[in-house]
Amino acid sequence: MSNDIQTRSAGAPESTDAKQQTPRYGNAALTPPVDVVEDEGGITLYADLPGVSRENLNLHVEAETLTIEAESNLTVPDGLKTSHTEVGLGRFRRVFTLSKELDTEKVSAELAQGVLKLRIPKAEHAKPRRIDVKVA
Repeated sequence: MSNDIQTRSAGAPESTDAKQQTPRYGNAALTPPVDVVEDEGGITLYADLPGVSRENLNLHVEAETLTIEAESNLTVPDGLKTSHTEVGLGRFRRVFTLSKELDTEKVSAELAQGVLKLRIPKAEHAKPRRIDVKVA
């Protein structure tokens, strides 16, 4: 992982509600898997957020902290019950500490088919540049 971004993790489940057979999590959340790709112009994050709609996605940048919070809409249709659930908790949270080399004023985001794509460009002072040498 690049020096431009660091990750912090979220909590774990608290207890199980025997009546509903679903976990009760309080403030706990799943930590979505994220791929970070860096190029000369900045970084791109790809976060897996299955079942999350744009309305249930919150992205925050404050100082050097990027927070991704989301809730999925994965529900079981009436009359059916699950026999196996791998994503039982519908809440996601991931927090990253961003380098000052990144321009957090120009973050762009796209959500398509359960994948969030975040693009954070490098600040102008951090971009590679060519220095012309003059002959005296």
